[in-house]
Amino acid sequence: MVAVMAESNDGLDSLDKAILQLESEHWKYRGAKESAIRQRLGLSPVHYYQRLNALIDRDDAARFAPMLISRLRRARLR
Repeated sequence: MVAVMAESNDGLDSLDKAILQLESEHWKYRGAKESAIRQRLGLSPVHYYQRLNALIDRDDAARFAPMLISRLRRARLR
């Protein structure tokens, strides 16, 4: 589980960064990702996706992981 810490100078807290890191990984099975969300982040999948959706709109997240955020923004538009 990732402890939520105060924001760093890039505007993202440790949970935001952990969510972006987990989202950048490739998953062979859907259940594996949801299990990792619970085990590594201590979040329910619903809360994870709500927070991820909010991160997609943030400029600081785009600066932290530009290719990932661009891909997620394109996917959301489809």
